[in-house]
Amino acid sequence: MGRAFEFRKERKFKRWAKMAVQFTRLGKEIVMAVKAGGGDVNTNSRLRTAVQNAKAVNMPKDRVEAAIKRASSRDEKDYEELVYEGYAPYGVAVLVETATDNTNRTVANVRSYFTKYGGSLGKTGSLDFIFTRKSVFTFEPGDRDLEELEFELIDAGLEEIFVEADENGNDIAVIHTAFEDFGKMQKALEELGIEVKSAKLERIPQSFHAVNEEQVTDIMKLIDRLEEDDDVQAVYHNMAE
Repeated sequence: MGRAFEFRKERKFKRWAKMAVQFTRLGKEIVMAVKAGGGDVNTNSRLRTAVQNAKAVNMPKDRVEAAIKRASSRDEKDYEELVYEGYAPYGVAVLVETATDNTNRTVANVRSYFTKYGGSLGKTGSLDFIFTRKSVFTFEPGDRDLEELEFELIDAGLEEIFVEADENGNDIAVIHTAFEDFGKMQKALEELGIEVKSAKLERIPQSFHAVNEEQVTDIMKLIDRLEEDDDVQAVYHNMAE
């Protein structure tokens, strides 16, 4: 069938693998949200956000509903959220968010990845000066006047709003607010009738570390391995693009 077919097949398998990882992570987030605030999206803002994010990546509705139902059971395991901090090769800072039902397994795995790929695991809080936790919302801008919207959202804690291209090359509007303003901004966007595609708490680097192309390859081996782990929810780094 030729090299073109093999290339398309490889890309498709990679896309499927990425979707599977996203669904697993969102399933955990749904479970944690239900455990924390119940299974009603109307009264549980964390669950509403998790379901919203699941829709954004086309997670099947039956999987979302199954996760909510499963989480409502007393027999369903709960997850502990832990953050690990360290450095990849060449001094790039790496922060790893996890959700686990076995902390011994998770810390052993994370430490082994850092060691195997030439990095080092650090102490909690050691990267506080590099990463700031922000609330990040995205939506399709359409014909909306973003300058006017900016004024409407100032009281909700808006720090910045801008447009960038998503992974498919389409315009997506991005809003940044402080970590503590997540709920206030979520409510403001709902009141304005804006359909949010994703709403997350992210770690934004305040400084970046420059590396060359060869070094990028080594660093990405660590980051890719971390992202493949079932206990890992998100990986952040300050490697300059």
